[in-house]
Amino acid sequence: MLVVSPKIDLKRTLDGYTAKPGEFRVLELPAMRYLMIDGAGDPNTAPEYRAALETLYPVAYKLKFLSKREMDRDYVVPPLEGLWWADDMTAFTGRRNKDEWLWTMMLLAPEWLDEAMVQQAVEQARSANEPPPRLNDLRLDVLNEGLCVQTLHVGPFDDEGPVLQRMHTEFVPENGLRMSGQHHEIYLSDVRRVAPERLRTILRQPVKRLG
Repeated sequence: MLVVSPKIDLKRTLDGYTAKPGEFRVLELPAMRYLMIDGAGDPNTAPEYRAALETLYPVAYKLKFLSKREMDRDYVVPPLEGLWWADDMTAFTGRRNKDEWLWTMMLLAPEWLDEAMVQQAVEQARSANEPPPRLNDLRLDVLNEGLCVQTLHVGPFDDEGPVLQRMHTEFVPENGLRMSGQHHEIYLSDVRRVAPERLRTILRQPVKRLG
């Protein structure tokens, strides 16, 4: 009898994808590898943002199919993630001036896949009739955030400000922590299919303990 290996869903197995609305949670995360592309500007209007997604997803799916075919390990492509920062961080928590935003968009690469397989997926994407537009900007890199605070935001992205303000100015200092590293978002919902008021986004901030 043919035995089919179960499809792995990293959202269900990795602790970093667990968060609840209204709760700030402190957790320690291991180093993880991501497919990454950097950019700048308003994600709603910047052409390079759309081009980043049009590059990340084709490579991620080719990597998934390689894993299934060559290793018999099928998995759900993890959710889109982003690192966000600006010279003045009130561009996020206050005035939300998206033109000032800098970002790195990312898709998690499962730990059992090596760099050679990732490069194979990139070359397969490059050989397509219409190669993804930012393949030359894509890299496989390690993100090592360590100690973090995170929560789940339910609702439109533009309503994140007050939640981040509480995290940054209340929870973090009141718990003997200080911020370090870049603001991190994990998009659990598909914006093409989910109404803005139902969007589920993990908001994460790396921190260090004072003293």
